[in-house]
Amino acid sequence: MDLDDRYPALSDLAHAAKRRVPRFVWEYLDSATGDEASKHANPQALDQVTLVPRVLSVQTANLTTRLIGRDWSLPFGIAPVGMSGLIWPGAEVALAQAATKANIPYSLSTVAAATPEIVGPHTDGRGWFQLYPPRDPAIRRDMLARAKDSGFNTLILTADVGTPSRRERQRRARLTNPMRLTPNIVAEAALAPAWSLATLRAGVPRLRTFDKYADDDAPGGTTGHIGYRLRTAPDLDYLKALRDEWDGALIVKGILHTEDARTVAPLADAIWVSNHGGRQFEAAPAAATQLPAIRAACPDTPLIADGGVRSGTDILRLIALGADFVMLGRAFHHGLAALGPKGIDHAIHILRKGLIADMGQLAIATPLQVRNRLK
Repeated sequence: MDLDDRYPALSDLAHAAKRRVPRFVWEYLDSATGDEASKHANPQALDQVTLVPRVLSVQTANLTTRLIGRDWSLPFGIAPVGMSGLIWPGAEVALAQAATKANIPYSLSTVAAATPEIVGPHTDGRGWFQLYPPRDPAIRRDMLARAKDSGFNTLILTADVGTPSRRERQRRARLTNPMRLTPNIVAEAALAPAWSLATLRAGVPRLRTFDKYADDDAPGGTTGHIGYRLRTAPDLDYLKALRDEWDGALIVKGILHTEDARTVAPLADAIWVSNHGGRQFEAAPAAATQLPAIRAACPDTPLIADGGVRSGTDILRLIALGADFVMLGRAFHHGLAALGPKGIDHAIHILRKGLIADMGQLAIATPLQVRNRLK
């Protein structure tokens, strides 16, 4: 089967994934909060970005991109997604392996279904660890040590989690964490036999990184799992403590306001402009609309961005607006759910080929040169 003919776009992988996983899994991955206005704002904002082609100038595309002291083969990477192992068993290891093979960053979430000790050896020392900030400093320091010892050299502080979001679609799907095998869940799982058999072999997914810190049997829920119970709303003092305790690169994720960017810039190696895929606050603007002002406010700070990326064209749009690097989360999970590990590779392939084709139309040799093609 020629994957390029059957799945030429990321949207094709998404459609295949939706057919292959239970409904409650799709609702978890695809949903945002409220009426999902912020989620929909991401691609809508990207559609407003126009890039002007040039002709009679042949360039050879060089996609190598330097970020935080390292050369990556592509200007994009794999963003953290909580409970990746719910989307497909073994997801975290499969994603890390694909990223390492492609020489792009892979980000492991604190609330993944696999621990840093399991995933770290597959990152070749290039992994990023995303921290949902624990309230207890001792737990925080222990998590940092575990991540570092497992081979993660870059830390991501997710800063936009001051309060839990409601994520109404997840609630309607009756998905809890840890997952409870209710009649509704079992019935939906029965309609996705490949996912169900793989999950039976791997075991019901749970937040394994937190096993070490669990000291009660409080019931879980869509926003009541142990990760929520242990974490805190980070402030500037929390960020300063992380800066002192972590000796690798530090990224702060979830920045949308220029003043927040200015505050964070002296303490961070990079700022990640993101509205959390629309999963935290329905009225939040798209990263694409905020990037130009944040770039102007922090001209010397590397900027990472995400949100609504559907193609190599969208990656170039975010770079044109000021990003140095782009991250995608859902797209790679769509590939994995649709086709297994080869689906991750195919998603990377789709984006790589799209970038090369677009850079040829724009007559640019490197992704950053797209800023000269912004209309």
